[in-house]
Amino acid sequence: MTDIAIKVEGLSKLYRIGQREPYRTLRDTLTNAFTTPFRRLKGNSKSAIRNPKSDTIWALKDVSFEVKQGEVIGIIGRNGAGKSTLLKILSRITEPTEGYADIYGRVGSLLEVGTGFHPELTGRENIFLNGAILGMKKQEIDRKFDEIVAFAEVERFIDTPVKHYSSGMYLRLAFAVAAHLDPEILLVDEVLAVGDASFQKKCLGKMGEVARQGRTVLFVSHNMAAINRLCQKTLWLDKGQLYMAGPTESLVAAYLLAGSRTQGERLWGDKDKKPGDENICLRAVRIRNSGGKVSSKLDIRLPFCVEIEYEVLSALSNVRIGFRIVTPDGTVVFTSSDINNNVWEAGARHPGTYVSRCEIPGNLLNQGQYGLLNVWADIPFVKIMFLEENLLTFQIEQTGGASGRYPERWSGVICPILPWTIATINK
Repeated sequence: MTDIAIKVEGLSKLYRIGQREPYRTLRDTLTNAFTTPFRRLKGNSKSAIRNPKSDTIWALKDVSFEVKQGEVIGIIGRNGAGKSTLLKILSRITEPTEGYADIYGRVGSLLEVGTGFHPELTGRENIFLNGAILGMKKQEIDRKFDEIVAFAEVERFIDTPVKHYSSGMYLRLAFAVAAHLDPEILLVDEVLAVGDASFQKKCLGKMGEVARQGRTVLFVSHNMAAINRLCQKTLWLDKGQLYMAGPTESLVAAYLLAGSRTQGERLWGDKDKKPGDENICLRAVRIRNSGGKVSSKLDIRLPFCVEIEYEVLSALSNVRIGFRIVTPDGTVVFTSSDINNNVWEAGARHPGTYVSRCEIPGNLLNQGQYGLLNVWADIPFVKIMFLEENLLTFQIEQTGGASGRYPERWSGVICPILPWTIATINK
């Protein structure tokens, strides 16, 4: 028996700009599902629209990959990369223009809030309807019913038509149905971003549970921490094409650092449009090593400096220059500014060029890649004058320090050398 859950070959989707996909009845869908294998034998699955006009766009183009049973695969990419289109094709909501996708198993999907729900039916009726669509027997749905309702937290409204639900209630019930009705393959889009923080945490926990049960999951998200936590492998889509595929940690790091500068310095020349306004503008951001040289590779044991050069164009009071360092998965390591956080009032800065420097001690950051050095100037609670993101990346290299004495990399963002004492207790 094959261990393949999803096989995608040459998948492409062409859209005509401004034209809607036709709505299909259940009869149309069932007829299409029955005739698809015969069309594929005749080669019609490769029936691309020839000579597309300029008012068309390839949402997907020649995407191929395989997913094994039990794998949890992340799908990342910028908005418009084709992620949602891919899941809609896999869910049989839309047809591909070229290529095909074979799916071996029962599919549950959560692509948009309330996808597959009938607004006139109650929450109870929609649970049974979705279970029936998945091919489940009434006894199976009965067994899961209370668990679904409890997870969705809609006990009081389960017999109310879902058209009266708030978007949050809709989302909770839709996810609960998709995750609890035992699909062998679960497809989840970025719809989780709609929920509140506690619900997102609950959903991610449930998805982790589904993955541990050996079911296959495809998870589209812009939350890189969630992708890193849940997915062993990840697909990176860019402009409708499969740009890269591989282990999640390294691929997510490459994705987040794409477009960032790694030379340790970012300059805005006289002819460049500098970030800022009529009062202040940013001229340069640099990372200097302990020897004072601009560098993107730093010794874990030695201090380094973040240097921000800017020009004040008119006298300013209480202006604050700051930066934020994050890890590749988006975790904020720390935020700092050149005004003490407990003192909001600062002296005036008169017109001229300034440099604000912050020294970061050695043996603080753990080895690894850091970056997306966000830099800003503001007057607290009044105005942001510039905010620049994704400026630089830098590497902390292991040459000693606390974890350098051991073969494995210690976990954690920071790796300080802390004082310890060892005492003998006499019995």
